[in-house]
Amino acid sequence: MTKLADKVVWITGASSGIGEALAVLSSQLGAKLVLTARREAELQRVRAACADPQRVAVLPLDLTEFDAVAAAAQAAAFFGPIDILVNNAGISQRSLLKDTEMAVYRRIMELDFFATVALTKALLPTMLARKSGHLVVISSVIGKFGAPLRTGYAAAKHALQGFYDAARAEVWRDGIKITLVCPGYIRTQVSVNAITADGGKHGKMDAGQNKGMAPMQCAGAIVRAIEAEREEVLIGWQEAVFVKIKQYAPRLFSAMIKRSAAS
Repeated sequence: MTKLADKVVWITGASSGIGEALAVLSSQLGAKLVLTARREAELQRVRAACADPQRVAVLPLDLTEFDAVAAAAQAAAFFGPIDILVNNAGISQRSLLKDTEMAVYRRIMELDFFATVALTKALLPTMLARKSGHLVVISSVIGKFGAPLRTGYAAAKHALQGFYDAARAEVWRDGIKITLVCPGYIRTQVSVNAITADGGKHGKMDAGQNKGMAPMQCAGAIVRAIEAEREEVLIGWQEAVFVKIKQYAPRLFSAMIKRSAAS
């Protein structure tokens, strides 16, 4: 089992939401942390909230424009080689296909997919040499099915699912674990920060998001999945039901999603 105590854990998107909750919980469990996001002040706030800030380093990065190899070297310079990479950074979408500019799709893919792949490739040589490492990818239930207003977001999350399923089949013999995490509605700012058809900010809290699971409860489920070395975990019972309906009754699911509220 992968225990977090004394592991070096690099968390992207660590300035709020699931990433912040994971940082606080991992610190409580004795991990040494490298926290990444764009906003250094927010990262410092999260660092101060951790159980032992002396074992927490801050590495501000804009993951839409960065040198992944250089960033990986900087991350390893704090506490040593990265044991667990948590790819959590991402952005959601709230716009119809007919209205969405191509630049918006490219922006979503750059952060949600390509940045994750770049960091994985940057860390992979060291993990392969050590015959050890754990890649944790925060996908989404939308990586399992599409929904209105999320064409680009669904595409990016589906891409993550395919990439890391294929990667797992390649690297498992080298002692490298991969865990795909598929949360449903979590009470974060993801809908507020989502981008619209022209790249602007949605700026609204979705009703489902507002009623979602608390970030710390989600973080607990993620940590348990990491420690159990699970290959994939769905977070949220209702979301898991939707995935099962899609799997076993696809026509029923299609009828349901066509009639779902676009929000």
